[in-house]
Amino acid sequence: MLGAACWPGPVDRVGLAGALSEALGGLRERRGGDDPGRVIRDLAVMLADGGDCLSDLRAVRDQSALFGRVASDSTAFRLIEKACTPGLLDALDGAHGRAREHVWKLTGPPGRVTIDLDATLLTCHADKEGAAGNFKGGYGFHPMLAYCDETREALAAVLRAGNAGANSAADQITVAETALAQIPGEQIETIEVLGRVDFAGASHELLDRAKEANICFSVGLNLRENVRARILEIPDGAWVTAVDQDGLPRGNGQVCELNDLDLSTWPAGSRVIVRRERADPGAQLSFTDHDGHRFQAILTDQANQDIALLECHRRARARVEDQIRNDKQTGLAHLPFRDFEHNRVWLKRVQIAHDLLVWTQSLLLTGRNGTLFDRP
Repeated sequence: MLGAACWPGPVDRVGLAGALSEALGGLRERRGGDDPGRVIRDLAVMLADGGDCLSDLRAVRDQSALFGRVASDSTAFRLIEKACTPGLLDALDGAHGRAREHVWKLTGPPGRVTIDLDATLLTCHADKEGAAGNFKGGYGFHPMLAYCDETREALAAVLRAGNAGANSAADQITVAETALAQIPGEQIETIEVLGRVDFAGASHELLDRAKEANICFSVGLNLRENVRARILEIPDGAWVTAVDQDGLPRGNGQVCELNDLDLSTWPAGSRVIVRRERADPGAQLSFTDHDGHRFQAILTDQANQDIALLECHRRARARVEDQIRNDKQTGLAHLPFRDFEHNRVWLKRVQIAHDLLVWTQSLLLTGRNGTLFDRP
């Protein structure tokens, strides 16, 4: 059972259980009652083990020798209902952040924090509060999520209706600021922070806010007519070979910086870097492709002059989809309640379960030479 690996390792060793108990202490009905922090802990372990509804707590409850006393389903639901009180979700975030700070002291902080923002569609087969039709013709929710690429941790999440836009600058700013608050205070002043978003992040509101907060950005840029025209003017000799994650030349891919675009409306220091690659044989080309090449452009304010390295780091954003896919196996795909606020609390538990798995890997699992397992 994977849940067994999460207990008594990271759950208590990083102070998460204690922080949760402190944050939710006011919800305890009587001295002999269930500790709200332990209830949250057990729910997170259940989700980390692949559970997707409250009744799956029985898998934890049936192992009392390992987990101790586990609350009933009805007690767990009452706690979720009480946690909807304004301010308690913030208290959960604070407890989550204190545990993260302790983990970073044990493992060492990352040299840089890359915050990946992305939204995902969740299908709902019932008429739940907040569910709505989405742009793909489905029905459900459209949460926006944030992860730290270097540590693979879950930093923030906002539950939204299915018809919420992926390019909502207000929602992106909310999630980004919540994610920033999860970076330990002693690190936020010294560590480099980069925000990565797809094309939906190319908004003046988001990038201006990033500049104010001294955060670098890397976002996708639509190939508008002026950008396409400039790309077609680039001589072959100006293209630089792209590199892979190991720093080795890629067999298919070249990059170039567009130096003479008018970027005066974007934050100071903005640059546009373009990648071209040959389309696979038989691939359907689009109107933005030319001479068998496909093009992608990024807008960034990073000062590094190694454009191949900047573009390589940009491509690493694909890992955020792995994080979301993993979370859909640990409670994200199925929001079990009818009430929107209850599902918001559930989403917070998914984030905690996500980090329990990450912390278990980074703190307890070691390689042959005693080093932490590297991410593939």
